[in-house]
Formats: sequence, structure tokens, C-alpha cells
Amino acid sequence: MLIQTLAAAAANAAPQNKFGLVEVLFPGGKPNWIPLATFTILAIMSFGSFFILFTKFAEQSKIFGQYKNGVANFWRAATLREGAAKLEKDSAWRQIVDDGILAEDQSAKLVDQTEAHDWLHGSLARSEATINAKLAGGLPFLATVGATAPFIGLFGTVVGIYGALINIGLAGSASIDKVAGPVGEALIMTALGLLVAVPAVLSYNYLQARNKRIAELLTGFSTDVLANIASHGAVKPALPAAPAAKPAAPAPAAKK
Repeated sequence: MLIQTLAAAAANAAPQNKFGLVEVLFPGGKPNWIPLATFTILAIMSFGSFFILFTKFAEQSKIFGQYKNGVANFWRAATLREGAAKLEKDSAWRQIVDDGILAEDQSAKLVDQTEAHDWLHGSLARSEATINAKLAGGLPFLATVGATAPFIGLFGTVVGIYGALINIGLAGSASIDKVAGPVGEALIMTALGLLVAVPAVLSYNYLQARNKRIAELLTGFSTDVLANIASHGAVKPALPAAPAAKPAAPAPAAKK
């Protein structure tokens, strides 16, 4: 009984201050507009970064899968037109083949063979550039978030510290217990800025590396398509041997 009484008296003698993100955004139950706006901007940046990461990763994985499953079968076809039917519609690889076939048809109208070859090469290069530009969509947002989120968080911290120091000056007390809480609350914004920026930078570098690999595959595939067109189907890349067919299971013996 005595211990409980002493604990209650100590709790009443030393009122506890509440510090945290909620107190930064809504001190005393009222909105603090500058930290609230800073937090909202960082939340939007974080949501956008993860949205771009997941959507671009899925898009890249789809292109890798289409290359792995379709390109080898494409080159086993007798002609480009037959092989195009084996590629998935609206895929990057199908787009290059379709653009190559269209450029071949158009180059037949050119008198100079050198100009015809340049037209073919330029058409395929333009097709590659279109695909690479589509894959790069959204990455500038990640780069912007990675570069600016720490400074946005720092802005919220500076404003928070400024307000905390004004309140401390008005209260006329600069003891450590009066300073540490408000300043610590203000530093939350810097931590949030870093928490948003680091995943954005990592996502940007990761997606850029995968885009670079896709660009290499597109360039190689486009070069092979150009060589095939220029040689009238005689030049094809070396392909791995087709998987051997599994032997048919022996028929069950007839019952006597």
C-alpha cells in the first residue's frame, strides 16, 4: 500500500511530457502546418517511389521472361514474319521485329542501296530508343526523391527547432529537459527525409542496372534482325540445341 502511494505521488510530482511524431504534427491537438506539409510531401514521395519500384520491376521482369521464352523459338522460324508470330504481341521484341519488317518494305522503295541500309539501321535504332525511353519512365522521379527528400526533412527540422527555441525563450527556461524534447521532436523530420531518400536511391540504381541489361539485349537482338534482313535470311545467331523430346512411355501390356 505504501509503495503504491509513493509511486502515485512521484507520478503526480513529475508530470510526463509526450513527445513523438503526433506531437510534432498536432501540438496541443492543433495542426502545425509547416511540419504537417513537410510530412505530407515526404509521404507522397515515399508512396510514389515504392509504386515506381514495383511497377518497373514487374515490367522489366516481363521483358526478361519474354526474351528467355520467345527469342530462341523466334530464330528457329524460317522467316522473320513467321518468327514474329511466335513472339508475344505488344512485347519489346515483337516491336523490334515489326519495325524491322516495316523498314525492309519501305527500304525497297529507295534507289540507293546504301541509303536503304542506313534506313534499316536508323529504323531499328529508333525502335530501341523508344523502348528504352519507356523503360526509363519514372526513374527521374526516384532520382529527384533521393536528391531532395533529405533537404525537405531538414527544412522541417530547422523550422521545428526555430519554433522550439522561441517557445523556450518565451517560457524563460533553458534547462536540458526543456530543450531536449522539442529539439528531438524536430529531428524526426530529418530522420523521415532520410527514410524516404535511401530506398529511392537504392531503387533508382537497381532499376537502372536492369534497364542497362535490357538495353544490351535489345541492341544485340536488333543487330541480329538487321543482319538477317540484309542477308535475306541467311544470317542467324547461333542457337542452343533444342531440348530433346522425351521418349514415349511404353504401352501397358495387354491383359491375358
